[in-house]
Amino acid sequence: MMLFNRRVLVVDDEEILRDVLSDLLATASYEVDLAEDGARALERLRETDYAVALVDLMMPGIDGLQLLEEMKKLENVPAAIILTAYGSIDKAVQATKLGAFDFLTKPFKNDELLLAVKNAAEHRHLVEENSRLRRTLFERYGFGNLIGKSPAMQQVFDLVRRVAPRRSTVLVQGESGTGKELVAKAIHAASGRAEAPFVAINCGNIPSELLESELFGHVRGAFTGASVSRKGLFEAASGGTLFLDEVATISLEMQAKLLRVIQEREFRRLGSLESVRVDVRIIAATNTDLETGVREGTFRDDLYYRLNVIAIKVPPLRERTGDVQLLAEFFLRKYAEENARDPLTLEPDALRVLLDYPWPGNVRELENVMERAVVLAPGDRVGPDLFPAALTAPLPALPAGFVPEGVSLKERVNGYEKSLILAALERTDWNQKKAAELLAVNTTTLSEKLKRFRIRRDRTQS
Repeated sequence: MMLFNRRVLVVDDEEILRDVLSDLLATASYEVDLAEDGARALERLRETDYAVALVDLMMPGIDGLQLLEEMKKLENVPAAIILTAYGSIDKAVQATKLGAFDFLTKPFKNDELLLAVKNAAEHRHLVEENSRLRRTLFERYGFGNLIGKSPAMQQVFDLVRRVAPRRSTVLVQGESGTGKELVAKAIHAASGRAEAPFVAINCGNIPSELLESELFGHVRGAFTGASVSRKGLFEAASGGTLFLDEVATISLEMQAKLLRVIQEREFRRLGSLESVRVDVRIIAATNTDLETGVREGTFRDDLYYRLNVIAIKVPPLRERTGDVQLLAEFFLRKYAEENARDPLTLEPDALRVLLDYPWPGNVRELENVMERAVVLAPGDRVGPDLFPAALTAPLPALPAGFVPEGVSLKERVNGYEKSLILAALERTDWNQKKAAELLAVNTTTLSEKLKRFRIRRDRTQS
């Protein structure tokens, strides 16, 4: 027999039934404690880790359903089996929603009850083992909120550990949704600046004319509407880290001002002649190739070399499929806890779907898929039916001769992705929100891809 917790708590207001159950369970080598009501049961549950709780539904004071509610708040929650002489479908459903493992109606057969207890104890054991395994995997393969056991992610972790104690500028590169900001936060958290602020700004979401004020602040009267002086993000991040996301979108004029701050470690608020000195570490991120921007004249080469002191490339999820199960189970646990649900199990068929999907939206898309599954799951298992249609739709057959000699996989993937985005935009009359829903990605991901592929309504080819 499996070695697992064999402690059982019997909660019933009938003394005779408590004694009968105690004797029956003892003959099956279970350690049994008794409680005559819900209040006493809670006392025992707080003192002892039970594998199974046999709970009478109808009791004075705290009844069985109320006890289930209270049990969910405990650190160690036993598998609960509801016992009642007032069996009904409605009450069974209600008890199941509250987390009951099984539901037995009095009078029950001895073999039936022992089998239910055995199954419940084994279920509790598996839940504990899964939880322990997840904690072990996270401790071994996690760094901050970054998770990955693939060689590519282990290289990222190694770089983060090595650069974190330094003050050098870091450039984080990777596709949208790969976790570039998480890398920046991990560097900050592992550095000597961890107690100081981590301030992030998405440069692509702020008009160029407003970005200077956001970064450097302004004095009263610097422009129309500037009724009071305001500090910028550089001052807000003083002593800490400033994360500049989508740095490639910054205008050439602002690039020159950013370069001066990096070199001189000082700046002027908009409308002021006084210089402000700051001690801020800059971590920049981009989902585009800055070297191409330098060649095309859209990005300053001197700023590029200042930012690219240490480069960390975050791999796309399709290149680290060994991390998909680890990430999926992490997100299942995270969103189950956030939604006050019991642990969920990923079915083998669902895992195969996740492993076969190319994840154009990377980790961010996987996280959205798993959150959706947790919310929609009717029970404690996640099957492929809970995934968006885009994940389970069969891939189109490739025509003969599709792959010519010397083909670039990256170019083919990018071309196919671009064609899908254009098709979705045309189908939705260029409504980005509807197109994002059609593609099963969020609007931020779609917006970033439009910039990366330089897709515009009046100029759809780059």
